[in-house]
Amino acid sequence: MVGGLVGTGILNAARAAARAPSVLTGDRFDLSIGETPVNYTGNMGLATTVNSLLPGPVLRWREGTTVTLRVTNRLRVPTSIHWHGILLPFQMDGVPGISYPGIAPGETFTYRFPVKQSGTYWYHSHTKFQEQTGLYGPLVIEPARGERFHADRDHVVMLNDWTDVDPERIFAILKKQSDYFNFNELTVSDFAHDVSMLGLRGALKERAMWNRMRMSPRDVIDISGFTYTYLMNGVTPAGNWTGLFQPGERVRLRFINGSSNSYFDVRIPGLKLTVVAADGQDVEPVTVDEFRIAVAETCDVIVEPKHDRAYTIFAQSIDRSGYARGTLAPKSGMEADVPVMDTVPTLTMVDMMGAMAQGHGMQGMDRGAMAGMNMASMQGMQHSQMSGMDMSGMDMSGMDMSGMVKAHHARTEYHNPGVDMHVDYPRTNLDDPGVGLRNNGRRVLTYADLHTIGGSLYPHEPVTKDIELHLTGNMERFIWSFDGVIFSKAKPVHFPAGRHLRIILCNDTMMNHPIHLHGMWSEVESPDGQFQVRKHTVNVQPAQRVTYRVKADALGRWAYHCHLLYHMEAGMFREVVVA
Repeated sequence: MVGGLVGTGILNAARAAARAPSVLTGDRFDLSIGETPVNYTGNMGLATTVNSLLPGPVLRWREGTTVTLRVTNRLRVPTSIHWHGILLPFQMDGVPGISYPGIAPGETFTYRFPVKQSGTYWYHSHTKFQEQTGLYGPLVIEPARGERFHADRDHVVMLNDWTDVDPERIFAILKKQSDYFNFNELTVSDFAHDVSMLGLRGALKERAMWNRMRMSPRDVIDISGFTYTYLMNGVTPAGNWTGLFQPGERVRLRFINGSSNSYFDVRIPGLKLTVVAADGQDVEPVTVDEFRIAVAETCDVIVEPKHDRAYTIFAQSIDRSGYARGTLAPKSGMEADVPVMDTVPTLTMVDMMGAMAQGHGMQGMDRGAMAGMNMASMQGMQHSQMSGMDMSGMDMSGMDMSGMVKAHHARTEYHNPGVDMHVDYPRTNLDDPGVGLRNNGRRVLTYADLHTIGGSLYPHEPVTKDIELHLTGNMERFIWSFDGVIFSKAKPVHFPAGRHLRIILCNDTMMNHPIHLHGMWSEVESPDGQFQVRKHTVNVQPAQRVTYRVKADALGRWAYHCHLLYHMEAGMFREVVVA
């Protein structure tokens, strides 16, 4: 069996469970990119793979060394590998058209750079949709001085989304009908339930509100488990990937969300999760029951199973349309009960209005409560007149606006068919676990819980420039952008070399966006401007404002984009020039 690729489901469950990911160690690596037959769904297909493996081999480097990676392209089309979250010369970053031309068919490109960091990261293609077809793998860098947090055993847990459908076709469908893959839309039975709770008039008013906005309260992700098969270390839920332990051991699990379009909510029933690292950086340990991992993020946890029994590693998709699943067990072949997925999440007023909703106590307001508001003039809201909403059904006189931060929209956001919404007063709090996780009875990790050990890398350097960018889009037309401008029409963002900058991201949409800046750390700030956590990918929730500091100390040209692959391809991408 090659990397768990051939066969799937119950027929190969034993072999899949016993398979450990392939691991390559050292400072010199030869990697070959090609096509490999796969069968995850009962249908044969071709995956784009590294060394014929999906995921590709775990690469283990050591901080303080210099690595050399010879990557040979055996495809009929160009390819690339980007080392996600790694600090390196921009020519080694692996982004075609920005860092280098890419790797032509039959050619070998040699990456060589010093390793300046440690932790859990990953690598993937940055060429069109190759990441969706399997070109990705884990990356673990051992600290030069040893791990801060002791563990008796160490497992990589990489989460991915696989589809038999050609990604080019998926993208074309999304452009024509953005909700095509969403099977969780409100149904007749949902309407009947609303009538029983709200009365006919209230239920009709609620539906009319969303229709006028041309939005859906259940449009939380673009592609669902009805199209995707979710994988854990390249194994389907039926295959049951298994990580071994002995009772009483401390087990480190290095979670990597290497999917193209899927957020996962992760928990292990029966075990507490002690989070010890985020995006490769050690954090002050925090114990939780569950965490959400955005696309491209990594999260290290330590668990301490005491009993001679199996535990299910359960990663349900954000829209509850499917899950990845594996097992921690003392021996292969053991299983534990798989939890029932949570109910389908529904967006609330706080996901639409940000601080305006928080200021009026509407943080958890559901569709029914929204329907009770007078919003007769919301038909103009698809062109962002958030301030023009008819709030006559609400008493605004007691709302304290003093603590709210007013967004500064670029002129390119207005009179723009690619922008369907503005948020004038985005929320700034980091302690919201997000739609589908609020008040679920479990202790859920938030950014407010994360504190990078050692604090900022630049604690005494004042910010000398603010750069505000808005995450914008038209969900119906599937257009995604920064400040209403898609990449093909955008000018580069300039970071003056050596300056300490503050990036202000305001999400003017009702979807989460994981924003990745190549080549430099993003030091997320708390709402009061204090250092919070150092990351390479920053998730920005709907109607949220997040700020982070960046030291522009990496000369060159860098990619800056939403890591939802189809959003990036649709235009939510910029080039950053540090000079």
